[in-house]
Amino acid sequence: MSANATPLLEDLLKDVSRSFYLTLRVLPSAIRPQIGLAYLLARAADTIADTDIIPVVGRLSALQGFRKILVGSESGEFRADEFIAAHQVSAAERLLLRRIDEALQALERFDSTDQRLIRDVLQTITSGQELDLQRFAYASSNCVIPLKTDAELDDYTFRVAGCVGEFWTRMCRRHIFPADSIDAADLIANGIRFGKGLQLINILRDLPADLRRGRCYLPQAQLSEMDLKPQEMLAPESENRLRPLYDDYLDRAEAHLAAGWYYTNTLPRRAVRVRLACAWPILIGRKTLAKLRSGRILDPARPIKIRRQEVWSLVARSVVTYPFARVWRRLYHSGGT
Repeated sequence: MSANATPLLEDLLKDVSRSFYLTLRVLPSAIRPQIGLAYLLARAADTIADTDIIPVVGRLSALQGFRKILVGSESGEFRADEFIAAHQVSAAERLLLRRIDEALQALERFDSTDQRLIRDVLQTITSGQELDLQRFAYASSNCVIPLKTDAELDDYTFRVAGCVGEFWTRMCRRHIFPADSIDAADLIANGIRFGKGLQLINILRDLPADLRRGRCYLPQAQLSEMDLKPQEMLAPESENRLRPLYDDYLDRAEAHLAAGWYYTNTLPRRAVRVRLACAWPILIGRKTLAKLRSGRILDPARPIKIRRQEVWSLVARSVVTYPFARVWRRLYHSGGT
């Protein structure tokens, strides 16, 4: 990180960002602090929204207050005492909430344009988190609440991830390749699809766990066409009935990832670090999709995930093949192997 962020924030990034830390570490120093801080602040908001021991009305109020400070419409400190006292499972998230004002102060050290970009993306992300709390206020394993339509699903994936693709693109354009001749509108559109694809994969992978929290991101309109009720998906035996619809969403996620791969290869080739940072989640996402196509998608006892060894294999393959442009471009279609 740069002088724009404290050593504490760098340590927090390593502890709370998990797989995303790999991406953050490879980013050029010109954009790493901005993207890292935006991630930390979004993660803090997510922690507030997900602290189940606090009633929904309390979480909504805290999230709305935090959002006003994030976007600059209110000044002052954010009081996270209640959420810290709720005994966060993650020690890193507890520390993040204790030091949230330090993260907010770090935001003020960037220039006005970077601040605006960070505040804009955080406003969109927190609006998605707020909408989630409102939609699923009364959700439980005994009352599974689905989204209503595909439009709601598309809107949600934009709010919590597609907007990150736009933010990432604008930040890179400003600091890494400001003078290059690139179709900015096309790049942003594919950056948004990139983010949506990653979020849709998360939704499809986490379906069994989300259902047990009473949350169903697969829309009611589409489930009804399959004569399937959200509650029925709690039973792994319902997989055969769900599969045709589920595979349609896998196809949609794969199309978004393909747009993300096109996006990655549209970036200037000299922007090696940025291209690698884009390639890794895409290659990991594609391998996850392959596992979801053959795995037990409704069985909570058998979560589908990529092993650490597989991740490092994808990373190594992308680095080794990068000097060979045609081989590197084929990584996506070969599944990174």
